[in-house]
Amino acid sequence: MAMIKKVLVANRGEIARRVFRTCRDMGIATVAVYSEPDADAPFVREADEAVPLGGAVPAESYLRADRVLDAARLAGADAIHPGYGFLSENAEFARRCGEAGIVFIGPGAEAIESMGSKLTARTMMQSAGVPVLPGWDLTGADLTGTEVSAAADEIGWPVLVKASFGGGGRGMRVVRDPAALAEAIDSARREAGSAFGDDTVFLEHYVDEPRHVEIQIFGDQHGNIVHLGERECSIQRRHQKIIEESPSPAVDDSLREKMGAAAVAAGEALGYVGAGTVEFLLAPTGDFYFLEVNTRLQVEHPVTELVTGLDLVRLQIDIASGRPLGPEVRDPRLRGHAIEARLYAEDVTHDFLPDAGTLDLFEVPAGAGVRVDSGVESGDVVSTNYDPMLAKVIAFGRDREEAAARLASTLRRTRAHGVTTNRSLLVGILEDDEFGSGRIDTHYLQRRDVAELASAGDAAMEPVAAIVAALADQAANRSSAPVAASIPSGFRNNASQPQTRVFTLGDRELVVGYRLGRDPLFEVDGQPIDVQPISVHSDRVELLAGGIRRGFTVSASARATYVSWPHGSLALVPRPRFPDSGDQAGAGALTAPMPGTVTRLPVAVGDEVTAGQTVIVIEAMKMEHAITAPADGTVASLPSPVGTTVDSGAVLVVLDSEEDG
Repeated sequence: MAMIKKVLVANRGEIARRVFRTCRDMGIATVAVYSEPDADAPFVREADEAVPLGGAVPAESYLRADRVLDAARLAGADAIHPGYGFLSENAEFARRCGEAGIVFIGPGAEAIESMGSKLTARTMMQSAGVPVLPGWDLTGADLTGTEVSAAADEIGWPVLVKASFGGGGRGMRVVRDPAALAEAIDSARREAGSAFGDDTVFLEHYVDEPRHVEIQIFGDQHGNIVHLGERECSIQRRHQKIIEESPSPAVDDSLREKMGAAAVAAGEALGYVGAGTVEFLLAPTGDFYFLEVNTRLQVEHPVTELVTGLDLVRLQIDIASGRPLGPEVRDPRLRGHAIEARLYAEDVTHDFLPDAGTLDLFEVPAGAGVRVDSGVESGDVVSTNYDPMLAKVIAFGRDREEAAARLASTLRRTRAHGVTTNRSLLVGILEDDEFGSGRIDTHYLQRRDVAELASAGDAAMEPVAAIVAALADQAANRSSAPVAASIPSGFRNNASQPQTRVFTLGDRELVVGYRLGRDPLFEVDGQPIDVQPISVHSDRVELLAGGIRRGFTVSASARATYVSWPHGSLALVPRPRFPDSGDQAGAGALTAPMPGTVTRLPVAVGDEVTAGQTVIVIEAMKMEHAITAPADGTVASLPSPVGTTVDSGAVLVVLDSEEDG
């Protein structure tokens, strides 16, 4: 048994910081590697040593196995922890680590290779007696013939087009209409090829309204394989998890024993060593089916740590050092309940489009039973080069109800200013009756009004927050005035028309009217609001609203005005009082909803298009985003050809609408 002395983490952000934390506890030295945009990132500062990889994007940095290995040799690291994503499930990288005499803190290359292909994994699991869904390999299939449709008929509609390599929802398409099958396969192949370097896809029967339940397994170098219970991961958007918990509200002791036994059987078939996760679909009937084995640590591993009391990264390092699994691992005891929420920079009201920008302020309040795994701090830049997750916020409680309440309260008080986030949606889900009762599945967000969920918790405070923003703005204007700075803006000796400010909140506008002085007036959208200002400053407003006294913190960035109070926060976008007409795109212009790269133009200038037809596709953060025509018309110009890198708001396509003619 060789003791590991120095670990290089071949990753970035919160998972790098997470591994460093355990290494420090174990007395192990740490090494970070970083790309050019990450030079000043928190994880780089927290490592004992850091080695630059060069490059601005993953393909030029974190995905370069040769540069990572050179960095390990340079720093004298005797082990590499791959985190998740990037090289974590790259069998060739694991093999090259061994050849270089460097310990790879993960399973063997053979296990990664076997599970790297979901097609190979399906065959192996069937042989091991693990239940799998009906499926069909599309390799070499003729998409123009009847072969594929016949296969879909045989396995049963609806079907899922699924990338054989990779994960995270990329290269996946649900198809219910046979006429849409060929295009779905083509699109999935493009996305899989871009994200994973392999465009192999296959068909699988799609189970409606299933739960996504996964089992954490560990195997040591002495032949022991155990499971540490399950995680419920059914709350998803775009096939990517946003809320996970342990234990699952749908799994009792009997089902846990069956699923755990199947997961251990999968591990035994692989001769598995290290941390792994066997993922299952749990059908409404109670039947479960194998999805895949993730041969790495999972993003959601903290919930398992909290309910078992085990440090999973420490276990990984112990196993890689040759230590056998201890009795506390072979016979784990689950206690309490843990829920994790992934805080993303994304716009939930616009199909969860990732966002980018500078985090003017990032604060997650500390509290009993609350853990925060984050890769960012105030002042950091959220880039389109990487996944938009800002942090994982995890709460532990005696039971599910307490854990959910703690997590919702923490998220309500979280400040993430400078980018659009999914914070309000996470709060809305955690406080939703359907979630509270445990009636969740992977379709939860598809059948719910996402905008309504996101606004549910703060709806009553929206008009008050808008008034606060308007008052703070007038205070800022007066404090910077060259003369009479102490007099409120809009002041008159006699009562006059209210001052007006307009703010955008999601897809809605809030029109604030206010009058200060001897006859004060406050209204939103023409409705009087019971508000009495006590103290007004540009960054702090205190007032009585509905008889309740509250203090509000106000901060303004180039993008929005952020109004925060003890149990909530809203981002209000002010409408300029004097808009610059030169900044407005012309009629018929379709603009980029986010920074990205144009990957496909299925139309040409002069083409007739119909409402809803895809006219251009951009890629950002390894996901395709289709831009569709809002109405029937003709393509007038295409200013952004394939390969163009565009900023948010850039004109992509200009249409002459039939309505204009």
